[in-house]
Amino acid sequence: MQSYRVVALADRITNTVRRTLRSPGYDHPAHAELATGYGPCRQCLRTFAVGSDRRILFTYDAFWGRGKLPLPGPVFIHERDCERYPEDAGFPVDMLSHRLTLNAYGPGRRLVAQSYVSNGVVEPELQRLLRDRDVAYIHVRDSDAGCYDFCIERTSKEEEGLDESTTSNRGDPRE
Repeated sequence: MQSYRVVALADRITNTVRRTLRSPGYDHPAHAELATGYGPCRQCLRTFAVGSDRRILFTYDAFWGRGKLPLPGPVFIHERDCERYPEDAGFPVDMLSHRLTLNAYGPGRRLVAQSYVSNGVVEPELQRLLRDRDVAYIHVRDSDAGCYDFCIERTSKEEEGLDESTTSNRGDPRE
């Protein structure tokens, strides 16, 4: 059994952004354009086909629901509907070829550990970070652009040893 789940942006949020072209929780305008970079799409977690895929850029707070201080940043999704990445599908294959930063957080959004992966060998690092009982969740970020990509969470609260105040927002920011 896999010891973690992959949490991509929720359909409710991405559908709202596509329909309104506004950022959830901020109401900033979203911007649609031809992909000039690989992304990934924060819903399906596939990389963009540069020069052919269309994408939407918007402001998203990856920490929403985990603390009072907002920490928004830019994210992309496909302009057209796509299927949300399955939580139980393991680490997204499209991401393995990119330089990644794994930020491991404890309750209260406290950074517990940070790891860099540039060779595609992510699983041992994830398992090492998740063995630390102080780690509640891991943000996967692009090491070159610095952008938030998705979240990794333990598969059960029993394994986490966490209280309800630290549970996931399941990819949903405030609206």
